[in-house]
Amino acid sequence: MELIFATHNQHKTQEVLEILGGKWDVKNLHDLGCEEEIPETSDTLKGNALQKAQYVYEKYGVDCFADDTGLEVEALDGRPGVYSARYAGEHCSFADNVNKMLKEMDGKNNRKACFKTVIALILKGETYFFEGRVDGEILTAATGEAGFGYDPIFRPDGFEKSFAEMSADDKNAISHRGRAMQKLVQFLNAL
Repeated sequence: MELIFATHNQHKTQEVLEILGGKWDVKNLHDLGCEEEIPETSDTLKGNALQKAQYVYEKYGVDCFADDTGLEVEALDGRPGVYSARYAGEHCSFADNVNKMLKEMDGKNNRKACFKTVIALILKGETYFFEGRVDGEILTAATGEAGFGYDPIFRPDGFEKSFAEMSADDKNAISHRGRAMQKLVQFLNAL
């Protein structure tokens, strides 16, 4: 079965392909020939995931899934949340977001945070949702070279390494996206 992953993000695409282990034929928006930016105007992760999936389904007529991910930091009243990708502003880099987070967390004792991913799947016109969550903490400095986004400053509960210090397999086994994708896989396998 071929599914379109409604993303231009090559890091996310690679992560999803690693999680799926080659069992499903997943293509991203570049493969589909969709180069336009898909709006993300909802104030929830679920709303943004659905908005992206609906856009692709309606415009291209293909089964697809989309995700939205947010980092919620307790000491920042849940920020950046739905705005995680553009926390430091429009067209910012991963490093810009990490640096802004480290600056805002400077001197804070409560470093609890969680990552959440919501996946919206549109399959034969029906919509399904899958959510993954991982709790952890924001580190005081970036560590590790792997991963992307906030991975260098997020350490999941029960582990001594940041996501950026873990192998892709180890991270994907416990990450927010990995957990949401496993629910998606279980659903697809049951069809």
